[in-house]
Amino acid sequence: MSNKEVKAALKSAREAIRNKEYKEALKHCKAVLKQEKNNYNAWVFIGLAAAELEQPDQAKGAYRKAVELEPNQLLAWQGLANLFEKSNQTDVKGDLADVYQKLLELYESGDKQKWCDVCNKLVELYRQEKKYLEVARMWHKLVQVKKEGGADNAELHQLWKKMIQLLADRTQNQDNETEQLLLTAFEHAVNSCDSVPSDEHQNLYKDFIQCLSKLPHETLRLKKTCDDMMALYPTVSYPLEVLCLHFIQSGTFTEEALHCFSRLLEMDPSSGPGIIGSGIKYLQERKYEEAVKSLTEGKSPVFQCPSGWYYLAQAQMKMHKHKEAVLSCNQALKTLGPLESSDLQQKNLILQLKAETLIKIANAETAEEAINALEQIVDAGSDPVLLALRGQAYLNKGLTEEASKISHELLLSHPDLAEAHALQGFIHYSQKNYEQSEKSFQNAIERKAETAEYHQYLGLTYWFMSDETKKDKGKTLTHFLKAAKLDSYLGSVFCCLGNYYRDIAGDKSRARGCYKKAFELDGTDEESGSAAVDLSVELGDMDTALSILNEVTEKASTGTAKWAWLQRGLYYLRTDQPLQAVVDLQAAVRADPKDANCWESLGEAYLSRGSYMTALKSFTKASELNPELVYSVYKTAAIQQIQGKYKEAIATYQQILTKTKDYMPALKGLGECYFMLAKSALDQYFDGKAMDYIEQALEFSTRLVLPKCNPDMCCLWKLLGDICTSVHVLSPTKVKIQVPGCLLGKNADKQILQKSELLTLGGRCYGRALKLAPLPSIWCDLGINYYRQAEHLTAMGTDVNETNELLEKSLQCIKKAVRLDSKNHHYWNALGVVASCSGKSSVKPLAAKCPKLEGKLINANVVAWTNLGVLYLVTENIEQAHEAFKIAQSLEPSYLQCWIGQALIAEKVGSYDTMDLFRHTTELSMHAEGAKGYAHWVCSTLQDKSNRNTDLYLYNIVQMNAVPTAQVALRKYTERNLDDASAFTMLGFLNEHLHLKRQAMEAYERAATLLKSSEDTESYNIAMKNYGRSLCAIGECDKAIEVYTSIPLSEFDAIVGIALAYFKKGLLQESIKAYEKALSVAESEQDKAHILTALAIIEYKQNKVDAAKTLLFKCSLKEPNAESLKALCTLGLVQQDATLATAALKELLKHDKGENSVYERCLFTAAVYALQGRNVGVQRQVSKAIHSNPNNPALWSLLSQLVPLYAPQNAEGGAVAGNIAQVLDLNHAKKVLPNIAVNQLAAGCHSLEDQKNNPLKNIQKAIHLCPDDPAAWAVLMAACHAENTIARLNDAEPKHTGLEMTLVSTISVKTEYIKTLENWSLCQAVTSLEESGRISEAEALCTKGLKSNPEHPGLFLLLRQVQCKQLLQSHKDLPDTVLEELHKVVVSSSTVSAWQWLASVYQSQGMMVAAEMCYRKSLQLASQQGSQSGKLSSLLRLALLALEICMANVSDEHWPALVQEATTEALKLSPCPVASLLQALLQYNQKMGARETRRMLERLVYQPGIPENIASVARWYLLQHLYAKDDYELIDVLVENAKAHGDVRVLELNEKLSSSA
Repeated sequence: MSNKEVKAALKSAREAIRNKEYKEALKHCKAVLKQEKNNYNAWVFIGLAAAELEQPDQAKGAYRKAVELEPNQLLAWQGLANLFEKSNQTDVKGDLADVYQKLLELYESGDKQKWCDVCNKLVELYRQEKKYLEVARMWHKLVQVKKEGGADNAELHQLWKKMIQLLADRTQNQDNETEQLLLTAFEHAVNSCDSVPSDEHQNLYKDFIQCLSKLPHETLRLKKTCDDMMALYPTVSYPLEVLCLHFIQSGTFTEEALHCFSRLLEMDPSSGPGIIGSGIKYLQERKYEEAVKSLTEGKSPVFQCPSGWYYLAQAQMKMHKHKEAVLSCNQALKTLGPLESSDLQQKNLILQLKAETLIKIANAETAEEAINALEQIVDAGSDPVLLALRGQAYLNKGLTEEASKISHELLLSHPDLAEAHALQGFIHYSQKNYEQSEKSFQNAIERKAETAEYHQYLGLTYWFMSDETKKDKGKTLTHFLKAAKLDSYLGSVFCCLGNYYRDIAGDKSRARGCYKKAFELDGTDEESGSAAVDLSVELGDMDTALSILNEVTEKASTGTAKWAWLQRGLYYLRTDQPLQAVVDLQAAVRADPKDANCWESLGEAYLSRGSYMTALKSFTKASELNPELVYSVYKTAAIQQIQGKYKEAIATYQQILTKTKDYMPALKGLGECYFMLAKSALDQYFDGKAMDYIEQALEFSTRLVLPKCNPDMCCLWKLLGDICTSVHVLSPTKVKIQVPGCLLGKNADKQILQKSELLTLGGRCYGRALKLAPLPSIWCDLGINYYRQAEHLTAMGTDVNETNELLEKSLQCIKKAVRLDSKNHHYWNALGVVASCSGKSSVKPLAAKCPKLEGKLINANVVAWTNLGVLYLVTENIEQAHEAFKIAQSLEPSYLQCWIGQALIAEKVGSYDTMDLFRHTTELSMHAEGAKGYAHWVCSTLQDKSNRNTDLYLYNIVQMNAVPTAQVALRKYTERNLDDASAFTMLGFLNEHLHLKRQAMEAYERAATLLKSSEDTESYNIAMKNYGRSLCAIGECDKAIEVYTSIPLSEFDAIVGIALAYFKKGLLQESIKAYEKALSVAESEQDKAHILTALAIIEYKQNKVDAAKTLLFKCSLKEPNAESLKALCTLGLVQQDATLATAALKELLKHDKGENSVYERCLFTAAVYALQGRNVGVQRQVSKAIHSNPNNPALWSLLSQLVPLYAPQNAEGGAVAGNIAQVLDLNHAKKVLPNIAVNQLAAGCHSLEDQKNNPLKNIQKAIHLCPDDPAAWAVLMAACHAENTIARLNDAEPKHTGLEMTLVSTISVKTEYIKTLENWSLCQAVTSLEESGRISEAEALCTKGLKSNPEHPGLFLLLRQVQCKQLLQSHKDLPDTVLEELHKVVVSSSTVSAWQWLASVYQSQGMMVAAEMCYRKSLQLASQQGSQSGKLSSLLRLALLALEICMANVSDEHWPALVQEATTEALKLSPCPVASLLQALLQYNQKMGARETRRMLERLVYQPGIPENIASVARWYLLQHLYAKDDYELIDVLVENAKAHGDVRVLELNEKLSSSA
């Protein structure tokens, strides 16, 4: 290729790119590169074309190659920038930044404007990646470039403001360079502002000051800026507020600071910082109340000042309002922002104050919180004062050793520290080492004499010190008075003074005054309050005490004097007067609803009164208020346990154990609750859940018998024995219980025990209980345990001698229980059961005697009579057994075992009531005998196919829901009895009837596994046949074939089974051979017919239609069979052979007359009618079948499905049919709801008529039920289109737009094989887009659809319609060539709607005759198709066309006649109001004043059932007619009618006509 050719190719590539022919451009560029591999322009063009073709990797590679070739050329770098900018990938941002940097280099010496544009983009990219330093540098450089380029001051001002916006949000987290650049930007922006003073300038100053206030190291700059702003804006308080806040937060209270506070308060008396400053001043002057008031007023939400909260906490601390001080400290910590060095120091001070306050509260909880606060202080370990505080916190928490350690270290390192000596004094005081405590407090006072607390504790030390000081309390009084003088807010010291004056000085009046002062200072000091009352009483005189308490409570208002109510209530509780106690304690609770002790006391009072529910609420409330009250929580759980709310009780017991690990009552309660849950789960056959509960019960109960608890309590060992013995009902293969190793005497944490081991462990636990307390109940429990062990060994088939030995032990234990308590009927019952199971002949008389003795003990004992009946039944005494069971039933009709006994007797004597009796046992409860017996009878009844129509079958199987009931019961039975092959066989059979195919397969597999090793070969072969059949049903054909081939294939069922498996697998030849073999062994003609039918299906599968027909005819000739006739009829329908289908149907109707096949007969008949073109007959046939079988939901569903297809005029009836099917059987909802929606659409229903029952609502329900049904999504598309159309007709905004493409894609995904539905949805979407005005999208969708389906005439027609719409909207005449092309398209499509559309095109062009011909063509086509809706729409459109010509006063008799003819034909089809309106309008046009005109219009206006839009048009013309006749009476009537219907248009016309008249 020469240079000219290269240039020509590059030029062609450039032209192709300009024409958007990118693939062509690629071809030209590749041709150039073959000649010149390093052609720069070719690589650039490739990059551009590949980018436009959405091939980013190829484009990137091409641009990179071009850059390598010419690194200083702009074109490739610009292409890379455009490519990266369009990319959504995050990993290209780094590359894009590099490209921008290169472009900046290239533009720097040339185009400054482009350099600035690229710089802007780069800054935005850095901002998105949060690279603020780079943002600052680049923008600063941009400003310099602009400045050098001669930018004016205003432009530079805007640039500096933009830089502030980019950086100001991240002020505190920037590095120093970024901060300085930001501050420089602020200074330039402030200085470059044109209008000074102004709002903009003021706001810039505020932002600048705010930015500086966030930078602690810019204090001088902050003050200078604030001064500058105050000089410019002397009335603005903002700079003063910032300065005041700065002084407050920095702790600077110089003359300058005080001057700022006063200036700010003068300027704004409500300013928060000013008020806070005054509060701090009061605090320094020790005016604590005023300080609290000011600081509380000043801490408004606008000024979240941590220093303000800190000083408030200090004031509250001075007033000993400790809880309020803690809250203030917490608020101060909360308002602290990101910590700088100064903030860190402030935080340390706040935490220290918080810790001091919490320590003053002096309880374990606050001590822990204080320790946490101290731990948060940085370098707290190096501050001796903080170490002393930590020591006090440890002391409050009870950790005396830790506190002593800290005290010792402090005294060594800081011997002159008062706090160290005070800490040592507190420790000695808590340990009652008063002599040491005295020395320590004296040392502390020497070093810090102004601390009131030291004097108070020294006084207390003297108070408790020794006998000598007890006699002489002078020192005590001196220090108490000193403490009170130093701190007049210290309430506790006044209480101590009260104690001194009361107990030592005997001055009760002065003591009373001190207590009153203490109570005033601390309203929570109940000691002071109660002491003030107690001083009025003689010591030990309760009557006087009560009188004083009564006086206090009488005077007290509601919600006060809690201590008085509480003291009197507890007195009543102690003296066993629960009613009075409840009243007083309720008053105490009202006084302080958050006092947990009051609620607990009230709960005890309720419990003493016998009110369990209210007691539960009280204990619950107490535990909620104070979770540490273990007793309240325990009482709550105990009451829940009594009420049977075991899970709630367990949660409550667990709550106790989280705080008190080995609380014995809670452990016992947990063990009992889990055991009761296990028993409940076992009764419901939830075995897995039961074993989990048993494990939990064993775990908690075992903790009770550990040495550290109380292992010598008999009830605990009995509980363990009960838990272990409860597993006796479970299958041995399932029982694997984890047991704590300590219960087994082993060191292991847990050990898994089997059933036998658990039962043995239960026996050992009962034995341990007997050693502690030989009670008869425990002897009986031990005997039952031995009996359960023997029962287990018998089931496992172990040594008989061991079993007999256990039975003998059981017998002896229960005899022991009887000897100890011979009047307990339970022991006699147990003795009878064990004796009856013993193999010794000597105990059989005893077994017979025990129930009788028990009956004498308690005549009304159902268990005894039932056991007696069992004994009679075993000994073949049927009548006596029946009488015993009968008595048991009369004693307790809900007792299950006696009903099972009666069922066994009925089965033995062959009674018809057997099945009903077994069914009743399953209703009462689950029992192995009842479940298996009922399942056996259900399966037996199902196997007898001759009784399907009998009343007995309908009642026992259908009405009683027998199959699901038996299946559930048998499933529970097989979960515990894993070795019963017959039960698994029956379970598989029942699962098959319930269509639970996989479950049936699993059951049959288990049965076959169990029978595999047995000698019963016949049963094993049957089980394998069942197993193979079930495998085939779930599609596992390979495995089914393997199963069938493993057994002899000599029987008919086995051969047919393997033949079906071959067929499903696709091995047709093997299937034919198997069926032919089955045909040779088949005995009945019916079986042979079935096999021939199957062979015919195989032949059809191989496309041998004639051979299939021959085989089916052969079936019909021998002995007509329903299945073969159905297959023959289906073959005729599929092959469109009406003769064959009709003949087969005729034979089928002769031979198949059962009620069970009504639906299939109706379906076949309707299909044949449809094939014959008898559309009316389709609906009539289904209606006829429904008339005979009105309760069949399938027939109603079929009717709703067929009506829109073959009788759309009856669509409303089709919707009703669907609703009836849904009412009869909810399972039909998935199938019926789409049919209902389609019928409603065909009937013209929409949401404006009915908000709840409309097509859109129903199809939405259908999609929720079955989202995988593509037809439902298609109906949804049609419903949305209908709703949008109705909205447009009513001048409303459509609500369901923009869904077209989503729905089309959804339907396309779900319709892999239904191409027709996909094409329909595509056409519907195009129509919706066109009507919504989205012409380009509609055209693109049509084009896309035609690419995949170019032969689709409907899509091609839609494309032309879309393309033609814009031409029609321009109101220009269409060229003849276009009209001819449109005519060809319509002819090729040949649909009713296509001809109607072409008619509308001709009508818009004024070609009325051609339009008439098109409408007539559409009418002819609709008649040929049998489409009533098509005929009606064509007639109405034709009439409307003719009426428009008549209204234009065209003198041609043809058009009025055409209107009359078309509307008359339309009215013959249906009572159409539109046709009546067109006739009335024709009459109005021809004879406006005629009486017939008024009559026709009035019929449309006043007749009920006429749509409002039609009535409105008629009302319009009727009003003009009446004004022409001057009939004002009728005008008034018409106007009232218009008002009633809200017809604004007619009312406006009436105003115009009346004014002109």
